[in-house]
Amino acid sequence: MRTLVTGGIRSGKSALAENLLGADATYVATAPGRDDDPDWAARIRDHRARRPASWRTVETSDLPGALAALTGPALVDSLGGWLVTALDRLQAWDQPVADWRSALDREVSEVVSAWLACPHDVVAVTDEVGFGGIAEHRSARVFADELGRLNQAVAGASDRVLLVVAGQVLTLKDDA
Repeated sequence: MRTLVTGGIRSGKSALAENLLGADATYVATAPGRDDDPDWAARIRDHRARRPASWRTVETSDLPGALAALTGPALVDSLGGWLVTALDRLQAWDQPVADWRSALDREVSEVVSAWLACPHDVVAVTDEVGFGGIAEHRSARVFADELGRLNQAVAGASDRVLLVVAGQVLTLKDDA
């Protein structure tokens, strides 16, 4: 079963996703730690404190590799964190889209292929960025546009898609 959990910031999506898996799972953390950001460190502490002590943690930006290496159920948190790392690596923030589009499309395709090939229950968390207006700053527009595209691709390859709004869960897709 492949489940995508989407929602806004602080909607409750990560807590829901964690509760979808049993006591023996792997947490795949895709966003790098930031020693210079105490708020980010607090978020990471909150996530760690909620997880069962029996869970293993893998911190990586190689999401296809992490999915291929799984030996049991897993939670990927988050697709947005993976995307930021990919956009950083491609130096996409200040470059014309034509300079990095095909490379990002290949990486997204690799993620979706690994997602589909994973023989274990997997849950991925992502942010839903499509409810707001168009951002003033280019980097925010690039992120929102590309996360929307990534979310569509992973949702299309998922058995179940859940939307969390204000702590409430809506089932958008359930092919199980």
